[in-house]
Amino acid sequence: MDLIVIAAAAAGLGFLHTVMGPDHYVPFAVIARSRDWSLARTIGITAVCGIGHIAGSVILGLVGIALGTAVTGIVEIESFRGDLAAWILIAFGFTYAVWGYWKAIRGKPHSHPHEHTGGGHDHPHGHEMTSHVHVHDDGSRVSLTPWVLFAIFVFGPCEPLIPLLFYPAARGNAAGAIPVAAAFGIATILTMIAAVTLSVYGLKKVPFRGLEKYSHCFAGIAILLCGVGIAFLGL
Repeated sequence: MDLIVIAAAAAGLGFLHTVMGPDHYVPFAVIARSRDWSLARTIGITAVCGIGHIAGSVILGLVGIALGTAVTGIVEIESFRGDLAAWILIAFGFTYAVWGYWKAIRGKPHSHPHEHTGGGHDHPHGHEMTSHVHVHDDGSRVSLTPWVLFAIFVFGPCEPLIPLLFYPAARGNAAGAIPVAAAFGIATILTMIAAVTLSVYGLKKVPFRGLEKYSHCFAGIAILLCGVGIAFLGL
């Protein structure tokens, strides 16, 4: 019965931990908006990052249990990881905002003709950081953004999970940490997906009008503010 109660508490904490931490959903929503990701791709990336987010803390907690490390020692490590993740998020947001602004101001449209056998076409484009895509290109290119988000979330800790993992071990049931971690993880990932989905639909209703070209810059600023909130406001 104790294990059921702890697992239920873990699920509840997973939900609250996610909802109260805008860094769990804002970066995905704003980048999806600026990069025009499909909802399926956005949810997939969110889920993978959520798994990495949970796995980092679970592995650390299970290693601590196996080695007999005190919970306070693991919490201190998680706190350090949290500070590190916040500053990485700040750096990423700042870099992305600067890149987005430069991309926008360089994107003055002009026209280039393209000749092909049997005809040609003429279309406008801007000189941006990434090469423009013509109608005869496949448009494929590797994006580092999902990998950066994944790395940030692997570093990001789940502080509320650690005491819950140690509780079953303290009661002589180390294996009980597994269902507790599963309950916390499932609740966290499902809440992340729900929050990201709602945020994506909400951002679609925001009229950018003539500011669309600054969408990457706005996304970077939003991510930067998330990092600042974690580092200085304890969000």
